[in-house]
Amino acid sequence: MPDRDRLQSLLRRIDGRPYPAWRDLLGTWRLGALQLVVDHVQGDPFAAPSALRVRFAHGIDPGLVSDADGRLAAEDWLLRRFGAVLEGHPRGSGRSGALDIYRPGPEILERSAARLLSGGRAELRFAAGLPAQGRRVLGRQGWAMLTEDIPHAVARLRPDETLAAQVHAARLQRALRRKLDEHGLIAFVADGSVLPRASGVDTRPLASAVPFESPPALRVTLETPFGAVTGMGLPRGVTVIVGGGFHGKSTVLAALARGHLDHVPGDGRERVVALADTVKVRAEDGRRVAGVDISAFLRELPGGLSTAPFFSDDASGSTSQAAALVEALESGARVLLMDEDTCATNLMVRDARMRALIPRDREPITPLVERVRQLVDAWGLSVVLVIGGVGDYLGVADVVLSMEDHRAHDRTAEARALGIPAPPAPGPLPRPAPRVPLRAGLEPGKIRAWDERRLRYGDAEIELGAVEQLLDPAQAWTVGQALRLLYEDIVDGRRDLPAALDALDAMLDAEGVELLSPREWPAGGLVRPRRHEVAAALSRLRTLRVR
Repeated sequence: MPDRDRLQSLLRRIDGRPYPAWRDLLGTWRLGALQLVVDHVQGDPFAAPSALRVRFAHGIDPGLVSDADGRLAAEDWLLRRFGAVLEGHPRGSGRSGALDIYRPGPEILERSAARLLSGGRAELRFAAGLPAQGRRVLGRQGWAMLTEDIPHAVARLRPDETLAAQVHAARLQRALRRKLDEHGLIAFVADGSVLPRASGVDTRPLASAVPFESPPALRVTLETPFGAVTGMGLPRGVTVIVGGGFHGKSTVLAALARGHLDHVPGDGRERVVALADTVKVRAEDGRRVAGVDISAFLRELPGGLSTAPFFSDDASGSTSQAAALVEALESGARVLLMDEDTCATNLMVRDARMRALIPRDREPITPLVERVRQLVDAWGLSVVLVIGGVGDYLGVADVVLSMEDHRAHDRTAEARALGIPAPPAPGPLPRPAPRVPLRAGLEPGKIRAWDERRLRYGDAEIELGAVEQLLDPAQAWTVGQALRLLYEDIVDGRRDLPAALDALDAMLDAEGVELLSPREWPAGGLVRPRRHEVAAALSRLRTLRVR
């Protein structure tokens, strides 16, 4: 393995030469206690940066990384610490001279940018703009980047009390989440949690927020190996969250929508957990729907258009929300989250006056309020709804939670005292048959995520704005790579979508998210998505074909 002396000799030789001479750097280099791996060299200083890896002894207490939960938290800690100490040192023009690594949000989950290896070593995967002046190599500046900047950044990754705190927080969250089923719960919000965020674009906790306190009727204590935690437990069934505008209803729902993820200490939501298969659904005018059986909510439409299955390149609010609900069931959701503000009113409810004016045989829509109890009893789902103006749902709720000045109150007894009847079920609710995706139409081309709302997949653009549980552009890009893997190795025209998602999960569990790397080296920008977000993207692919 070439060492520092060989590296110095190489950099002297290519100094001042045209930029492609940097390709001589490809390979693995021994730099004292570090190993530097150069996987890819950019062809031009103004092109996307080069791909590098550094391996080193991490010095982490083995007890902190003795299980999968601890290892994941420690990898996340290394990534955050490296990003915090890694400064871009401008040692050239264009994109050259800069070092960068994926910058995570407050969530702890599997990412490819930082990995623990065997033998007490770790690997960080990052980008480097190899220094240039114009389009000529700056060898001296390259020496400083590779032998000073990177080793100095690694040297500052000494484990400290913040690592132990993060591992403890992650293990506690996993333990709380595992307790939910045992207690018949779908979610848990610990007393003292801070749910509001600083702003719509700032995920830090709101400094002036009111800490959460559980209503006495919903307070539970969960015993874990890391101590007992007390807070609000939401039981299986139908939970309706009510309250005046701007009093915190949607804030609670947003926290539950992130409850399947672990959070770093200090986030405020690090003891807010939900079942792993919690999915938020909403209406989405104009989306594509491919072969989804929505007949439980919409009968045959005018013009003889079938809803079993339903196809549309321009779905309405009601048909898109019905499709999203059935698609979530298909991908394995156990809990559905819905906010009245982003739902189709005509799918949610049909009041007595409208029923009197428009007879049932003239209305193809069966509103959710008439089906929601069946979702629980027949399909085994639980549903959490934020409701501001539709009182009909009080008659079908198991729990009514009222938010008043961001304080939670149990109003179940008061709601039942109103005597609002539950609407009669409109008939049986058969479970729709899952779709079978076909390979035709799933062929990948170039995959690029403009942001977390738009994914370029070959010639198609997948709109992901309504897939609200996607985290960032890196996770959206990883979803695109998962679609590619489905096409290449899983979808065969016989396997239905749930089975295909099972196969995808099994492969990622066995080989890690690096399996989705589009190159022969492990990409550093992969963020593992859930099966639900992969399925949501697939369902929105306008070239998708199913049977």
